[in-house]
Amino acid sequence: MRRYLFPLILGVVGCAVLIYLGLWQLDRRAWKEDMLADITAGIQADPVPLPDAIDPSMKYLPVTVSGTTTGAEIDVLSHTREQGAGYQIVSRFVTDDGRAILLDRGFVPQEARRIDRPPVRLQVTGNLHWPQDASSSTPAPNMDENIWFARDVDAMALTLDTLPVLVVASAVEGDNQGARPLPVAIEGIPNNHLSYAVQWFLIAATWAVMTLALIWRIRQRSY
Repeated sequence: MRRYLFPLILGVVGCAVLIYLGLWQLDRRAWKEDMLADITAGIQADPVPLPDAIDPSMKYLPVTVSGTTTGAEIDVLSHTREQGAGYQIVSRFVTDDGRAILLDRGFVPQEARRIDRPPVRLQVTGNLHWPQDASSSTPAPNMDENIWFARDVDAMALTLDTLPVLVVASAVEGDNQGARPLPVAIEGIPNNHLSYAVQWFLIAATWAVMTLALIWRIRQRSY
């Protein structure tokens, strides 16, 4: 019986740890779903006028703002399922109370990128946002061509001489000059915890089968 003890203990402990990790991922999934529900409720809340004092804790806050674009913009490489590759137009926007902010006006296809977009008055409903689009593999902006590969609020504000405040438009009154708003949504926030849980449970099942196979081999050798 002693020859079975170590592989049996190893099997039971290993399966217990792996099952625990799977259950932990299920708990994380429930937490993430609650968080996404809260974010969705925040995104869809009634908009308020753009606050006087703004900071990143207000991420996703729905706001309304009126003002005028200045003609200065940043073109961020993007794509949509319907139109394929194109750009998100981030404009320098001066509000009626004199603040210069960033306005993500939405998407234009590749062929519309170089269309002239002179100053225009707009009334915008959207959400405050501090997106985290960049990763370690994201190229630096091509400043010569004015092509950016991710939205970076601080860097874009420095380039366009604005406050580090970005409003992502969900609806625009006025001539948006061909840009189609891409409202803030939760689709880009990953929630892969169910697949991780399934992986841990499968590994636990494999571990159990391997443990039984090892015990069977030990038993066969004893004859």
